[in-house]
Amino acid sequence: MLTMDRGDRMPEGVIRVRSDNPSALTLEGTNTYLVDGWVIDPGPPDDEAHVEAVLAAAGGRLNGIAITHAHADHDGAAPALAERAGGVPVVRPSDGDEVGPLLAIATPGHTADHVSFVLDGRVAFTGDAVAGRGSVFIAADGGGLGPYLDGLRRLRELDLEALCPGHGPVVHDPRAKLDEYIDHRLERERKLVVALDQGLREPDDLLDAAWDDVDWSLSPYLRWAAGQTLEAHLQKLRAEGRV
Repeated sequence: MLTMDRGDRMPEGVIRVRSDNPSALTLEGTNTYLVDGWVIDPGPPDDEAHVEAVLAAAGGRLNGIAITHAHADHDGAAPALAERAGGVPVVRPSDGDEVGPLLAIATPGHTADHVSFVLDGRVAFTGDAVAGRGSVFIAADGGGLGPYLDGLRRLRELDLEALCPGHGPVVHDPRAKLDEYIDHRLERERKLVVALDQGLREPDDLLDAAWDDVDWSLSPYLRWAAGQTLEAHLQKLRAEGRV
């Protein structure tokens, strides 16, 4: 049964409704947020119960739908929710656009179109740029690992109180989490460079060397996701003339 999740402390003025689509990649499920009549990432398609829960949480007041990126577990329910809410707009903004009370900041990497939303300079809704627990995968065609790190650093410069991720719990120490994410990617890069210097070239060998802390048995998708991120790392290194 879907309910509004009150399991961890939400920032003031923010409501979260979690979709029932748990997995190794989505953690407990996709987080949908409501703030000032706007819905952020309405969730996966064909989930009428989730749409109903979001409408109930909105209390009949819904001004529009803002999308962090075009992945079905985040934007799939947008058409159904928009129709049920009377034809409200579905907005896919670019960097610097204002969407209701939200400011879009480009955070490519997971996808090329990915943005995060900042509310009143104090709360960031990070989609799949930052998860509440664990790391996210960077897609080979996601806009680049360098721009991803730049986006994280832009968020790091803000005086944020919380990160509201697309998956997992709210993060109440944003700077520490963003530092962790940046350091994690740079440590992966360091391990990868060592492996390349040792003469390794096959993707499987590079994955085993640079992702040596991952238990691949946890999910068949983990190695695929790491493979995507490996290619993003290699693209960055090639662009910098280091490979």
